[in-house]
Amino acid sequence: MTRWNTLLFDLDGTLIDTNDLIISSYEHVLTYYAPDQYSRDDIISWIGVPLADNFSSISSNPSQVEQMIDTYQSHNLANHETLVREYDGVYDTIKTLHERGFSLGIVTTKRKEAAVKGAEMLGLLPFFSTFVTVDDVTNPKPHPEPLQIAMTQLNARPEETIMVGDSQFDILAGKNAGVRTAGVAWTIKGASFLKNYEPDWMLAKMSDLLDIVGETEE
Repeated sequence: MTRWNTLLFDLDGTLIDTNDLIISSYEHVLTYYAPDQYSRDDIISWIGVPLADNFSSISSNPSQVEQMIDTYQSHNLANHETLVREYDGVYDTIKTLHERGFSLGIVTTKRKEAAVKGAEMLGLLPFFSTFVTVDDVTNPKPHPEPLQIAMTQLNARPEETIMVGDSQFDILAGKNAGVRTAGVAWTIKGASFLKNYEPDWMLAKMSDLLDIVGETEE
């Protein structure tokens, strides 16, 4: 019988509502580098993918890609206070899990400065013992490396770990790392889209996790 003792979370779109911030940041970049070429739906499809990968699909010039990333980051950091919001029940659930002794980690494809700022702004940072960003890895999600780093830092075993996320990359990374997975129904990509990747659970609300981690596995 195995008790879940480690929970890994994606950040954007899972723990904090940064959807408007992300879309605004991409739109800001596209205004300068690719005006009127990409729709909101295109931008939504980019969520969860490293900035370098998305911008490399727009420009083959590495120097310009770096400029686009810098433009994105500057806009993103400058607008956290106005465009980042909390999801109902997330803070209370994370606080409860922390108080119950679960090991908690954040695994994000976001760069560290912006990621820490968002988590800190909504008071979540103190609850997490590890924080793995795209700056810390060679291979981002859906590669298992970010989750493997987090589990190593938390001294966790895959069979006792759950990955929680809002994108297909979170679910695939979890499967690739040999952990169980939970998708969130509030994903901007739509719950039905995420279900196609067969997470072990779909959370209607974050507090559903409290019931799941009370379960045992044969």
